[in-house]
Amino acid sequence: MPVFLGLDLGEKRIGVALSDELGKIAVPFDTWEFKGREALEKKIRAVMAEYPVSAVIVGFPMTLKGDAGIAAQKVMKQVEWLKSRIETQWVLWDERMTTAEVEKLLISADVSRAKRKDVRDRLAAQRILQSYLDRQQFLGNQNMGL
Repeated sequence: MPVFLGLDLGEKRIGVALSDELGKIAVPFDTWEFKGREALEKKIRAVMAEYPVSAVIVGFPMTLKGDAGIAAQKVMKQVEWLKSRIETQWVLWDERMTTAEVEKLLISADVSRAKRKDVRDRLAAQRILQSYLDRQQFLGNQNMGL
């Protein structure tokens, strides 16, 4: 069964999540330091060599109005470059407020600032991917008349 790879592309760190093989549950996987496009490509390829990844779901940071602002344009450029190098399905997925939600959750759980920094990006990637998986499951259930 295919696995989905979720990415929260930041300028300094990249949150990474993977789905289970049923494509129902997203799990935080790792946080990578951003060390350039080539290094990112290598890391993605390494994950794809280990897991049967069928699609990469990338958080797309739209503005609250639903526009593609500066951050979204940067992500789009990164994804376009990666798409030209790694053949798989690439999906840009609305990630509005994801990192803020994760930060709020971690603060309410009384997680220290240092620990929050360590887990925030991978949890954001997990939320992005889970949102995508939930939507796919909803659409699949609708098509089956459920």
